[in-house]
Amino acid sequence: MKPYAGTVSKHFTFYVLALHRGLRQGELLGLRWEDVDLEAGTLQVRRTLSLTKIGHVFKPPKNGKGRSVELTQGALDALRGHLARQLEEIEALRDGYQDQGLMFPGERGQAMSPYTLTGKLERILKRIGLPKIRFHDLRHTCATLLLSKGVHPKFVQELLGHATISNNLGPLQSRHTRHGGPDEEGHGRRAFLNAL
Repeated sequence: MKPYAGTVSKHFTFYVLALHRGLRQGELLGLRWEDVDLEAGTLQVRRTLSLTKIGHVFKPPKNGKGRSVELTQGALDALRGHLARQLEEIEALRDGYQDQGLMFPGERGQAMSPYTLTGKLERILKRIGLPKIRFHDLRHTCATLLLSKGVHPKFVQELLGHATISNNLGPLQSRHTRHGGPDEEGHGRRAFLNAL
């Protein structure tokens, strides 16, 4: 898939990161460009963004600590394209852009509402003839694909930022666990790319 080609959403990269790396919606909305190293191919999850009664609020990640995530080549390519597009938008808006360094901002640089992305996902799925799913199901899809390819549950747990393997992985693990020791270095990344 080529970013922004044809009917691909402006939010293509957001969905790629959700599927490739299993990030939560709030984690994605809280990402800033300072959190990614495109050369090293890593991303730091340092905060989440929530919409509360008083507005948008940045908080620590769900488990109280951040994590480093290795990016797939597809995610890196999508991020590079996304950055180029965002820089063009900033240039076009000039003083009308409220630059907060957000990777996935609203139309003018402000924090984006999670409802915007939920509605967009529903419209995309409907347009291409797929059933309606929750945004969080993209995260489950990531875990399911990895486990079905024999990736060790410990790797999937750490990638998703779960405190324990039993958090949502219990039912998936029992169906997809391979026998053997811890995941070899890079096996999870390669398995996921093959699954796609």
